[in-house]
Amino acid sequence: MKTAKMLGIATGFLLVATPALAETPSGEIGYAKGALGYDALVAGDNQTALTQLEAADGVSANDPARLINLGQAYKRVGRAGDAAQMFRAAMNSNRSFDLVLANGTVVNSRKAAKLALSEMNTSLAAR
Repeated sequence: MKTAKMLGIATGFLLVATPALAETPSGEIGYAKGALGYDALVAGDNQTALTQLEAADGVSANDPARLINLGQAYKRVGRAGDAAQMFRAAMNSNRSFDLVLANGTVVNSRKAAKLALSEMNTSLAAR
């Protein structure tokens, strides 16, 4: 089973609550560095993350970890519709595997996508 490190759900909260996460050298597990835009997302460099994720360099365009991180990047730059589309695509993917979130939690990619979509919908409804 492939395990990927990806940006965790509610990463902004996690980074504020545990700033050491931003200082810990990390990245993608089982992917080329930058393939999932992880370090750029953790650093808050959303444009670099988008460039990396949209290029899908060495990663299937339908890879659930890529889709979830792309959704996170879209959400951060105000593209909620595109973010929701990415989260739904990851939820409905015929591929799924365990992901290591930024907080160290291991969760199935479908569940991570569902949580990300739910969190986004909750934050939009609260506006």
